[in-house]
This record gives sequence, structure tokens and C-alpha cells, in this order.
Amino acid sequence: MERLETSSQQDNPGPADVSGSVACLYDLLSSETESWRYQNDQPTSSGTQERLENFLQQSGNQLCADCGTPDPKWVSITYGVLICIKCSGVHRSLGVHISKVLSVKLDEWNNEQVNTLVNLGGNTAVNTMYEACIPVNLKKPKPDSSPEERSDFIRKKYEQRQFLTYADHMSCPFIPSHKRSSSSSNSSPSISYKKQYEKQATKHRIGHAFRNSWGRKDAEHKAAKKLDSSAGMVEFIGLIKVNVVKGTNLAIRDVMTSDPYVILAIGHQSVKTRVIKNNLNPVWNESLMLSIPEHIPPLKVLVYDKDKFKTDDFMGEAEIDIQPLVAAAKAYEDSTINESMQLGKWIASKDNTLVKDGIIYLTDGKVKQEISLRLQNVERGVLEIELECVPLTQ
Repeated sequence: MERLETSSQQDNPGPADVSGSVACLYDLLSSETESWRYQNDQPTSSGTQERLENFLQQSGNQLCADCGTPDPKWVSITYGVLICIKCSGVHRSLGVHISKVLSVKLDEWNNEQVNTLVNLGGNTAVNTMYEACIPVNLKKPKPDSSPEERSDFIRKKYEQRQFLTYADHMSCPFIPSHKRSSSSSNSSPSISYKKQYEKQATKHRIGHAFRNSWGRKDAEHKAAKKLDSSAGMVEFIGLIKVNVVKGTNLAIRDVMTSDPYVILAIGHQSVKTRVIKNNLNPVWNESLMLSIPEHIPPLKVLVYDKDKFKTDDFMGEAEIDIQPLVAAAKAYEDSTINESMQLGKWIASKDNTLVKDGIIYLTDGKVKQEISLRLQNVERGVLEIELECVPLTQ
């Protein structure tokens, strides 16, 4: 295990450079290197844990610093901010030299780490500096913002420091965010994957373990994960198992009922469940496996009614952002914690398709997420599924 001594981070653009205080901490979520650990780390004492809990409950720290998601369970120790699991994935992608991410639940915190967190001030103090001058034409992400919007904002905020104002030698050329006018956003159109499953190969040449494989970039590992497709060579970083549990109150497409089946698609892959005859409340309990591309697209879910003599009828669709689940699985790779716990959640709201909050949790050494979705572009219907990141060799 490599070790790192506390020293000045010359290239770190975080608050530590602005204030002059410095702390080099290991990054649980690093995909490029193994976990860093201090030579003198001590187990978390009850006093340290109490200080951490008090910090989490401070005003401003109960919402994600970057998108406002309630109850954030991840921390950028570089900046001293509480962030949600979706934003933590973007922070991790910036690299450890920009933002080091720790888990409130999976990490064992020591006094030095908590001191660093407290000294940096928390979400309100950091955002006062790093969101001092957001331009009028840029919208801060919300809990249901797209991965692209979230990534763009976070990179501009921390990596490029576009909204940072130094009072001594820099003035803000933009109107502050709290004075800007609101703007509307357009949703992207959905894509049909109805017939793709018929063209997909049933096996992929993937043989490396999921755990401890996320960050490998050597040529041999890349070659083992490549797949020829119409879009060229695709890199895969893992597998996701999707258990299609059941549908409720699905749409009628025959005289009095329907013969529903479900298609799941990620990128250029798609798979389908079996058809259940004459049932508007079908129970599949069927597990299907898909590879996760390096650039993680949403999981698309489509429901159709099977017809013998004509084209199958559309019964609804939905999209699931699986990046938070993947981020949690990556974090768990280096954790020694085995107890069941909540790692994050996708908040249900009027702006998304969730019937209830989609909880990401750790149980029996597995990172899972249960999701209940309202089907879109259809008159009615709810679909319940369970997601799990699994070893590639299973």
C-alpha cells in the first residue's frame, strides 16, 4: 500500500490554496491510483464522530453544495463541502489533484480529517467564494439535472474556477446568481430501442473482476473489455444486473388486457424479458445483465405489448441515471465496512419519473438500488426494478 505524507499541494486549486492551510488526504474514490492512507491514521473516536455529525447538521450542509439534493453523504475533503452521490461522481472524475472525495458512511474518519473539514467552513462558506459570480446564462444544477449539466457546472466551479472572485485583485464581470433571471430548459427526446435486442450478441469477451478493476488502464485489461459494435470499439468498466420485478396498472393494448414485456438498453446494447400473457400487473422477477460503458449513459427502459400479427404496441418508457450506483460501487471496493447502510438516494419529485425515493444501499456486501418508475409517454403504468453492480466474472 502506498503512503503519502502531509505536504503542500502545489497544484490543488481548492480553498486550501486560497487560505494557506493544507491537507493531503487519501481518496477513497480514486479510479487511477490505489487508496492513499496516512502513516499515523488513528481509528475514529466517539468524540471525532460526534464532531463530524455536528458538522453535517450545520445550516447549509444538509443540502448538496452543487445541486441542492437533500441529505448528502459524500464529502470533497479538498473543499470541505457536502455533496450528493451524483455530484461525487463528477468530483471523482476531476482527479484527486482537483477534488478528493470521502464517504460519510464508508470512511473511517480521524481527527485530522474532521479538523480539515471544519476549518474549511462547510457548504455556505465555500459557495460564498466559489459561486461568487455565476454568469446570467448559466444555471446551477438541480437534483434532477442531466449528467452533462452537472458535470459542466462542477468543472467550471472547481477545476476552472470561473465563478471565483479574489477581492484583492479581481472583480466579478457577471451578475451574481441570486440576481439573474430564470431561464427554461428543454428536455432531450427519447430514443427507441425496440428492435435492438434482436441484433445483440449474447456474450461479450469480458473476464476481469469488477472489484478492484475500475481504475485499471493497462493495455491488456483494455483488450479484454473491448467489444466491436456499430459505434466502434467500446470500453466497459463493469456489469449491471437489472432485476425487472413487476409492473402495476399497465396500459391496455388488446381488447381488455395486454401481453407485456420489457426491453432494457444501455448504449448499443439491449436485452428483453419474457412476455407475460393477459396481465396488466405482471410479475417477472427476471434478472438481465448489461455491460457498463466507460462513458456511462442512462439505462433506458421500454415496455411493449406483444402482438402476433402486427407490430408490437408501445406501453411506456423511462430513463435511469446509473452513475450514482456505479460511484457507490467504486467507493465500496476499498471499504472494509460490511454492515448494511444507505449510501445515497435519487429523490422523487414532480420533475422525474420516480414514484418514491430510489435508495442506494449496501447489503450483504452488495451495492443495490430499488427503483419504482412511472412510465412516460403513456396513459398509465408503474414498473419496479432493482439494480446491482456485480463482478464481471459472474
